[in-house]
Parts: sequence; structure tokens; C-alpha cells
Amino acid sequence: MIDFPNELLRRNREWAESVHHEDPTFFDRLSAQQAPEILWIGCSDSRVPANQITGLMPGEVFVHRNIANLVIHTDINCQAVIQYAVEALRVRHIIVCGHYGCGGVRAAMESNDYGLLHNWLRNIKDVYLKHESELEGVADEQQRFDRMCEINVRAQVHNLAHSSTVQNAWEQGQDLALHGWIYSIRDGLLHDLEVDLSAIDHVPSIYHTRAHGA
Repeated sequence: MIDFPNELLRRNREWAESVHHEDPTFFDRLSAQQAPEILWIGCSDSRVPANQITGLMPGEVFVHRNIANLVIHTDINCQAVIQYAVEALRVRHIIVCGHYGCGGVRAAMESNDYGLLHNWLRNIKDVYLKHESELEGVADEQQRFDRMCEINVRAQVHNLAHSSTVQNAWEQGQDLALHGWIYSIRDGLLHDLEVDLSAIDHVPSIYHTRAHGA
């Protein structure tokens, strides 16, 4: 059990001293500006820290996390992060990263009462229902669970492409690509799900926020 807060503060001092020792100008550069090229939308799971699993340093990735890495059009927090990352930071890549063994996805696949959380999980249930025939065709429960974690990521990438912020960036010629990845806690490896969107043509017309080319 961690001696809170003393142990965490001690570890922080050791980390800062180590970074400064290796690169005396690191914190001066970091405090001068924030210029990441990547927005990471991931799960809140404590086992999936964006910087560590990608080997990136502070300042190299802008991060938003929530339960089951959802991109929901009514989630003002998430949409505000997307807008800031795209319009102010001018990120070039947005990665939606899920992970196998996601507790949020597992809970959504069950029928238990999770109170207020049920309203959040409802979004994942909608994704499941849309792909029900495929998922129910997977006999092995673990494989079905893994597949649902992948499907959820793909759905969130498409939700991201439906946002007005992303579409406006594309219409203005901004270099912006969306990607779907999944992380395996079992071996620490990231996997590209090969769902990559980089233009308004990848978005069904019903989701266009304005007439194409207007």
C-alpha cells in the first residue's frame, strides 16, 4: 500500500531530478509551449497510460480518457478536448485506443444494474446491438468479448469523424487523420485495427455538418 501522499511526492521529486539530469533544458522547453501532434482518446483504466505504452514524453501527446474510450456527441467534455486539440493545438493525428479486457465493455455486455453508470454504458450497448448478429455468432465468450472491444473502438473512430470539429478541419484542408488502436494488457502491445479516416469523403453524407464543398 502506497504511503499517500508522501510516497507519491517522493517519487515525483526523483523523476524530476532524473529528467533534469538527463536533459537540463527539458522543463524549460516544456514550459515554453505545448505542441503535441497527437490527441489520444483512451480508457480511464489505470493499466493503460498513454505516454508510457507509446514511449512518449510529456508534451508529446494530448490526452482525454473516459470509461471505455467513448466519443459521444453529447459529451461536452470530450467534444471540447477535440476542439481544442484540433483548432488550437493543430494535432495531426487522433488515436482512439481501447483495450482488451475493458471493464466498461464487459459491463455493457451484461444486464446488471450499475446505477448512474448504466446511462454511460447504454452507448456501448447500442454498438453491441448494431453488431449483434456478428457477435452472437462467436461461440467463445472470451473471443466475443475481445471482438466487442475492437468493434467499440471502430465505432468511436466513426463517431469522431461525425463531429463538426473534425469535418470543419478537413473542409479547411487541415492535415488530420483518425486512427483506431487496441492495447493488450496481457503482453503490453498495441494493435492497429486499420480504421483510418482522413477526409470528409469517408463520412456518410447523412452525418455531414454542411453541404459537401459548400
